[in-house]
Amino acid sequence: MLFRKRPAASELVPLAPTPLSDATRVLEQQHVEPVLDLLPIPATIVRHSGDALVLEASNQPFRAAGFGGATADVSPFLRLLGGRLSDFLRSDELHRSFAWQTGDAIEPRYFRVTFARRRGTERDGRCFVALVDQTGEQRTEISLRREMMSDSLTGLPNRGGFGDEVEASFSPDAADRHAVMIVNLNRFSRVNACMGSLAGDELLISVARRIKGALRGRDTLARIGGDEFGVLLQTDDGAADALMVAERIGAALAAPFRLTDFEIRIDCSIGIALGKDDIAEPEDLIRHAQVAVKRAKKTGNTELYNHSTFDVVRTQFGIETALRRAIDNGDMRLSFQPICDLATGRIVSFESLARWAPDGREVSPSDFIPVAEECGLIVPLGRWAMDEAARTIAAWDKRAGGYCGANLAVNLSAIQLQRDQIASLVGRTLDSHGVAGSRMMLELTESAIVSDPDRIAETLHALKELGATIAMDDFGTGYSNLAVLQRLPIDVLKIDRSFVSGMLSDRDKVAIVRAVLSLAQALGMRTTAEGIETNELAQTLAALGCSYGQGFLYARPLEADAAFQLLSARNAASTA
Repeated sequence: MLFRKRPAASELVPLAPTPLSDATRVLEQQHVEPVLDLLPIPATIVRHSGDALVLEASNQPFRAAGFGGATADVSPFLRLLGGRLSDFLRSDELHRSFAWQTGDAIEPRYFRVTFARRRGTERDGRCFVALVDQTGEQRTEISLRREMMSDSLTGLPNRGGFGDEVEASFSPDAADRHAVMIVNLNRFSRVNACMGSLAGDELLISVARRIKGALRGRDTLARIGGDEFGVLLQTDDGAADALMVAERIGAALAAPFRLTDFEIRIDCSIGIALGKDDIAEPEDLIRHAQVAVKRAKKTGNTELYNHSTFDVVRTQFGIETALRRAIDNGDMRLSFQPICDLATGRIVSFESLARWAPDGREVSPSDFIPVAEECGLIVPLGRWAMDEAARTIAAWDKRAGGYCGANLAVNLSAIQLQRDQIASLVGRTLDSHGVAGSRMMLELTESAIVSDPDRIAETLHALKELGATIAMDDFGTGYSNLAVLQRLPIDVLKIDRSFVSGMLSDRDKVAIVRAVLSLAQALGMRTTAEGIETNELAQTLAALGCSYGQGFLYARPLEADAAFQLLSARNAASTA
């Protein structure tokens, strides 16, 4: 009998399986079914009967689950799993287990199915089947996953859910029929700061609704960041389809949003990555779209990802990594370019300029300074430059046996002015090297002033109390307000080289320089002209009333020792 007590190992005698008669099977079934009913899970015995499968015996949980019926015509269990059962019965396996989902999409059921038989019965044509109902666990897991992959505020897929959507739709054959769009809200942080997080949440919900309304039925919207939405697009016409959807989103967000008593206007930056752009992984498509939206923030236009943009971003990331290491390891250096009195030719000061040469290869400041500003490294870089400049001027004074005859200028970044306590930093640096505040000139650009005039004015007044000289660099290239300029304690205006270079052959440039010089004189400020390369230009600027000059006529940026030697030689010659 199938469930007869198993004899001891010493009593086992291998027997070839013999076919059972129908009467014997009926008798055995009468004994098996009560035993199966003792099992709390659905279970059955399946056998081959000719070319068909038959449920030889089953227990009450199996029948209650709706799998009853002796043949495949009647039993949904045999109809759905008949192929797997036949394959198992034809094999030499003793055990096979797998997950099985049945039912419809609305009410699916999940089971762990196990086929088993005893050794020596492989040719008997029968096996034991047990089903463990995992529907509750699976539904809980699906619910938790859905919650984990959804944004609690908008109900849209979140970053993880969006990644799953992209991956599910992605295939090499259909890659060119998909695109990912990133929509980033501009100035959203100001809404949170001014009106509170509840108003910000209300705005995000409204934005999500508008973007959803601008999409087509086949597109998928997700909220993948605080103020960033992702859209999975199905495209028939590549970039043209994506750009059309971007235009509709821009139009949908153009109308003001009503929040409490305010009307808020929100614009957005949109970046798009097309699936045909040699995508190796679905996640690359999202990353490429984020690269494109970063560029869109700078240009103000919807941007399509291209490889050259990615190469630039990758290069910048490499610069950031190496620059961070260089600052930490002290691998940066300062060069010094002289600033001369146009009337006497004496060197009055030097502008200190950060230089970086990893592996002996000089990297242009125009390449690494913007990267430093973007990633925040400009703050530690500025601190290092301030300390190094103070150290250098102290060393020069020591070599000269007193006052060396020149001061040093250090550039201040707008980001450094916003994030750092500049006045206290300068004060500590000067004290640590025993340098008077009057020996330092601090240069800042017009954009630094415009960013936060009141705070900058407070900082500049604190610096003036230390005795420092304040210079506005690249004057004329920005958009400073003259009223703001008038109330700031600025000592020197530096005329940008774009106005000085070629001035002798361009009347418009002469007019601009004259205007700047007149403005400086009216405000009681001195002036420095950048980019002087000829004696004729220096003499003309001196005749127009410019105070100082800087450029290759006097010297290119020099190392500290060479700069000190030039200072000693030139000032000694002018004195003689």
